[in-house]
Amino acid sequence: MKPVRSAPIRTAIWLVGATFAYNAVEAAVALWAGERADSIALVGFGLDSVIECAAAGVLLWRLGMETRGSSPGILERSERRAHRFVGGTFLALTVYVLTQAGWTLWRRQAPEESWIGIALAVASLVVMPLISWGKFRAASELGSSALRAEAKETLACSYLSFTLLVGLVANATAGWWWADPVAASMMAPWLVREGVEGIRAGEAEGPAKPPSKDAPRR
Repeated sequence: MKPVRSAPIRTAIWLVGATFAYNAVEAAVALWAGERADSIALVGFGLDSVIECAAAGVLLWRLGMETRGSSPGILERSERRAHRFVGGTFLALTVYVLTQAGWTLWRRQAPEESWIGIALAVASLVVMPLISWGKFRAASELGSSALRAEAKETLACSYLSFTLLVGLVANATAGWWWADPVAASMMAPWLVREGVEGIRAGEAEGPAKPPSKDAPRR
């Protein structure tokens, strides 16, 4: 981890906190609306938000340790744990995407029309890229690979919102009921790569080892 200033930390906490709050509301609304409309797409969208809430919660814990002035060794360990956890949520997100896509294709079920679903998708397309961009900047200033990985997951949320809109529009205009699951499945290889890299990076990262007592002194 790089030496940090208080301003980048406050910015990172605000952005991650906003992500957590937004996804908590999004999950509740999407699950409620999906149940009422019997929409697999909306229910899946809500489950995706739950996964992202978990990742944001761990990042808040990680950043909170830094604001409390924890020692460099403790910060490095918390960074590794947070990075591994975010990597795991990428893999969980992959399972969600492929399961929902496979179920939709098997049932040949088009995304149900829902004004609430469309509003949620549009809101995510506007809000999430901006938050993700801010996180990338904060991660660069803090030198936090865990925050950078979580920023990529926020960006993935934007893509899933885009596929939901594509599915609704393509089905309404051309009858392409399969557009949403196919578009979402195309993201699976990237999600797996990011998840595996996050877990491996979390295991590999660590504080620099102190010089050996036998090492020559200058």
